[in-house]
Amino acid sequence: MATAIFYASSTGNTSDIAKDIAKVLGSVETFDIASSGIEKIKEYDKIIIGTSTWGEGELQDDWEELWDDFSQIDFFGKTIALFGLGDQDGYADNYVDAMGLVYEKVIENGAKVVGQWDVTNEYFQDKSLAIKDGSFVGLALDEDNQDELTQERVTTWCEQIRSEIL
Repeated sequence: MATAIFYASSTGNTSDIAKDIAKVLGSVETFDIASSGIEKIKEYDKIIIGTSTWGEGELQDDWEELWDDFSQIDFFGKTIALFGLGDQDGYADNYVDAMGLVYEKVIENGAKVVGQWDVTNEYFQDKSLAIKDGSFVGLALDEDNQDELTQERVTTWCEQIRSEIL
């Protein structure tokens, strides 16, 4: 099966990143869960999931609304890559926590997760649910404070996951 990106976006940033990832990888379908729902996730074996973190480490509204249904998906045999957006400056204590919440759920439901992203001194977070064993569980982006680094990070991450996700 082909690879698909499933995302939700309140301000348009996550949508833009999903489209950038699709462009870099090529031949990847994108689905905004606000309009497509999450049932289509079951049709794919290789999935990229994108979310932003809101408030004090909360899921974006569309993910929150569909969370109970998402939590029931069997991810056994599926390969998942994650990307998350957040604001390191304003929310250093829960930077990209929503990506961590999604990670925990897909792991719990049997997924293989690829695309871990090293935590480097380029990030200014204090802690995050999305950090496991010294790395982010997926690509961490900050369009509010580090948008000049986004394209390079997206390109590098896509090359990192290409062989496992396509």
